[in-house]
Amino acid sequence: MQVFSQQAWREMRQTPQTEEDTRTKILQAALQLFAKRGYEGTTTKDLAKSAGVAEGTLFRHFDSKKAILIEVATAGWVDILTDLLTELSEMGSYKAVSQVMRRRMLNMRKNSDLMRVCFIEAQYHPELRESIQAEVINKMTDVAEAFFETAMEKGIYRRMNPKIVAKVFLGIFAIAGFSEETIMNPDASPKAMQEMAEGISDIFLRGVLSNEQ
Repeated sequence: MQVFSQQAWREMRQTPQTEEDTRTKILQAALQLFAKRGYEGTTTKDLAKSAGVAEGTLFRHFDSKKAILIEVATAGWVDILTDLLTELSEMGSYKAVSQVMRRRMLNMRKNSDLMRVCFIEAQYHPELRESIQAEVINKMTDVAEAFFETAMEKGIYRRMNPKIVAKVFLGIFAIAGFSEETIMNPDASPKAMQEMAEGISDIFLRGVLSNEQ
């Protein structure tokens, strides 16, 4: 006779949901718990309970807790990449970098849990760093490179290696745009984010030397 746990029995009696729904619930619960407690401080039992599934169900979708961490981070960054691609394709002017950055900051602020998980846990898990590098950073660089290459061909930006320009653009945006004063601080004002976005854009477009030099 097969014996079911109480949690498994409750799942069976609930309205049927797709496998994708269950997977999404697990990832959402993992994002919140990893951000709050950290990867090491979260057990698979915690994840299952928060997602409202049996622990066996969790392992049916993911091989390990590490697999969940990697999926949470890479899936979140893929969404960010999609947003960036949309912003660049719809930008009315090649000079409107500050507007793009400000909108990205506002959207990233909504994903502060993801930022904490990525920036903190990636330091301790090489697999996570490698996955983010392969699935996200390289693709973001390719998108930005194509954007700047087109701008150079139109004579809007001066001719140089577009891949290097793309890396500089993404680099200063990541370091400054994701700073404590903007993304991670829930009390940061929209004015502070606007100032940061305009400052980054001004430095990126014009450099830091005065006209007298």
